[in-house]
Amino acid sequence: MTQKTIKNSSLAKVRSKRIGIAAAVFLLPALALIAVYFIYPIIDTFVISAYKWNGISADRTFIGIENWVTLFHDKLFWEAFGHNIIIMVFSIVLQIPIGMLLATFLDAGGKKFNFFKVVWFLPYLMSSVAIAFLFTYALATNGGIFSSLATLFAGKRVTVDLLGRSPQALFAVIGVMAWQYTPFYMVYFIAGYGNIDTSLYEAAIIDGATRGQYVRQIAIPMLGPIFKTACTMSLIGSLKYFDLIWNMTQGGPVNSTELMATYMYKLSFQQFNMGYGSCVAAAMFILITVIALLFQKVFVVKEDY
Repeated sequence: MTQKTIKNSSLAKVRSKRIGIAAAVFLLPALALIAVYFIYPIIDTFVISAYKWNGISADRTFIGIENWVTLFHDKLFWEAFGHNIIIMVFSIVLQIPIGMLLATFLDAGGKKFNFFKVVWFLPYLMSSVAIAFLFTYALATNGGIFSSLATLFAGKRVTVDLLGRSPQALFAVIGVMAWQYTPFYMVYFIAGYGNIDTSLYEAAIIDGATRGQYVRQIAIPMLGPIFKTACTMSLIGSLKYFDLIWNMTQGGPVNSTELMATYMYKLSFQQFNMGYGSCVAAAMFILITVIALLFQKVFVVKEDY
């Protein structure tokens, strides 16, 4: 090994060390925030789940896995989990295809349809709390949209109770969720269309393909990774819904719209059973993680073309 080679090797090691130090310095604040606001709360949630505690007093009693045993036999929790699964399925079935259709329409129209992009995206820009109050009045039994239309067509006073009956309440809320979040997936698919080389469309047209054939046989297969990511986001989001449901129904009527998050909130901050509420939150974390990982494993798409 020559003197020059040894010197270059030494300089490379020094440079690599400096880069490592610089990377550590820049990453340290982000890692500290992640540790404080993400990792620590998760660990502390599991710790608190082993205690009987009201969340206020300094005294708390260690009870081991008693909360977990109670949770395993808690019919209300599993009912809430079932509602989350129903919302998850309908979120994927409604929001993803409709968002895809809207994005396809806008991609075909180009800049001429920019007005529709803005108007259709407005629901996603609104606060979930504001949307909840808006639709609470819109779906009200007295004076709501459906009651007014039913009265108009029937020629006599008719009341349509969508939020006060089961299972109508759950599906009414699912519809509101779809109205709010579909524009997000619309924009997501528009971005996906933007990443497809326009030469593919031009070549397809030259070969005699129609716009529909191009979408079905070229665009949609190439959007496979976008579909997978969108479905994953919809899946995770639907398993942790809270604000819209809480402000529309608070889990009612008769627990027909109770979700894991609303159940956890009631236990922790209304019944002051912080230990069991933390157990529910920890179970949510485990279930969401397991379902998301299984989905990633099962839903395999081709990413290279």
